[in-house]
Amino acid sequence: MTPEMMFVFGLLAATIVLFIIDKIRMDIVALLVVVVLAASGIISPSDAVSGFGNSVVIMIAGLFVVGEALFRTGVAAAAGNWLLKVGGDSETRLLLFLLPVVAVLSAFMSSTGAVALLIPVVLSMARKSGMQPGRLLMPLAFAALMGGMLTLIGTPPNIIVSGQMREAGIEPFSFFAFTPVGLSVLIVGSLYLVFIGRFLLPTTEIRDPDSSHPTLSEFAERYAISGQLHKLVIQPGSPLTNQTLTDVGLRTNFEITVFAIQRSGTFLSTLMPVLSHTRMQALDTLIVYGSDEKIEAFSRECMVRHQGFPEREIQKVREQFGVAEVLLPPNSTLINRTLKEGRFREKFNLSVIGVKRQNTPLTTEFAVTQLEAGDTLLLAGSWDHIRKLESRRDLVVLETPAEMQEIASNAKKAPIAIGIMLAMLTVMTFSIIPNLTAVLIAALAMILTGCVTMNEAYRSLNATSLVLIAGMLPLAMAMESSGGLSYVVNILVEEYGGASPLFLCAGLFLLTSLLSQFISNTATTVLIAPVAISVAQLLGLNPAPFMMVVAIAASTAFATPIASPVNTLVLGPGNYRFVDFAKVGIPLQLLALAVTLILTPLIFPFD
Repeated sequence: MTPEMMFVFGLLAATIVLFIIDKIRMDIVALLVVVVLAASGIISPSDAVSGFGNSVVIMIAGLFVVGEALFRTGVAAAAGNWLLKVGGDSETRLLLFLLPVVAVLSAFMSSTGAVALLIPVVLSMARKSGMQPGRLLMPLAFAALMGGMLTLIGTPPNIIVSGQMREAGIEPFSFFAFTPVGLSVLIVGSLYLVFIGRFLLPTTEIRDPDSSHPTLSEFAERYAISGQLHKLVIQPGSPLTNQTLTDVGLRTNFEITVFAIQRSGTFLSTLMPVLSHTRMQALDTLIVYGSDEKIEAFSRECMVRHQGFPEREIQKVREQFGVAEVLLPPNSTLINRTLKEGRFREKFNLSVIGVKRQNTPLTTEFAVTQLEAGDTLLLAGSWDHIRKLESRRDLVVLETPAEMQEIASNAKKAPIAIGIMLAMLTVMTFSIIPNLTAVLIAALAMILTGCVTMNEAYRSLNATSLVLIAGMLPLAMAMESSGGLSYVVNILVEEYGGASPLFLCAGLFLLTSLLSQFISNTATTVLIAPVAISVAQLLGLNPAPFMMVVAIAASTAFATPIASPVNTLVLGPGNYRFVDFAKVGIPLQLLALAVTLILTPLIFPFD
């Protein structure tokens, strides 16, 4: 072993130890690797930083933008709502629906692309159902990797082994030759992930320090209005018919606040904000805040019927209406005026549902209380009007709820976003243009059509994931240029060349899978596939089972977050540590090994 090999293997070992100890951020460790390689002379400084311009890194960045556009246009939320509808609030049912979806996508397109598109769906789904994203995202990533095993174009290793067979004069694998073994691994692996693997993940979620927004429920507790959301139906003959809220004085006379009206049409039911000129009609449904006592008195006097408010309907309301907490600055024109005197609803198209003074909620008659500088108001209304508060001088926006981050700000662009995504998937599936080109065109199209703004696109880039991938790619380059990979492969041939075919297949699987945890599975396959063919030919055996084992093993990149861009993508959103991948991934690798060794000789005999 040369000094260069020893240096590279030592650097790899030190990197793994730092990842496992988890005292230094993984992206910092990756940058340290770049610096050490540049200073060592094993590779040139330009090669050491080449990862930042690597096509994989650029493609992932583009996919982040595409995913953000799907989020901003509401496509991700709609997909999440569908999965929640069919899967309910059960993690098990959700995963049983989610894993086949991502696996099928990965069979015909980049697994990285499939995961990038579904991450915003899963995050939206997790928030709405109260589940921890970390319990869903790692199974999602692993299912995508297993989905790549299903077809010839599912993952680069499949294409490489088939190409190597053609070059060696051996009949290459057909498009679906991988399906029997790959599908079996997918089924066994999915069952493991759903019923065992996810329970090996952390049970407590690490809160993202950037995600400090309180939820709608927390706002309700602050202002002592928890449980005060009601749905009331105006009965025929009610004195409210054809009246505006100003005419009736619901806040002044009944101490309840109407912030939305649901009006049934012929084909659909619409929710609309309540403006100062909005007139109520018979059979309108009022969405209101108020205490049970006030609601009961109002129902008797104004002929309205109290309806139940199931959680699924509350969720629909929250998709269009929300709250915001604002502060009255000393120069506000609302100071020393009541809400009515300040014509608050007419100015802002929002309803005040809570007031706090010196951090104490004013629970009664705040509508007729003169406002003071330093008062904080809880406003309710449409998300569009809440967003417009930033430009108002009379109010200072203190906080908006976490749910606002999920509300589609460009919902009208949803059909365009879907069209761009489908076009991208089509050209990637049929290899009409290179994947990188397809992704970059799609990302740029999302920006130019207004599906996502440039600022939102920049914010969508997960810097931790991108730096981690870019920093670790040069290490794979150093292992190859120093001869380290060839050294490991030669040892395998020399030590175990005379063993049984099944034992050799097991050795090839373990070596390929091990190397794929730290370097590109594509590079690993390029190195090991010729060795597998040589071993089979020297023993006078059919190379097909050996090559199938190598292809499947190259896609079992489950044990580290740097094993595949797919794993790195979910690292940040899932709040995972290095060891989390090992705990869940190593048993999955062993299951894949067992399934592959059992089925491959049956489908592709050694003789």
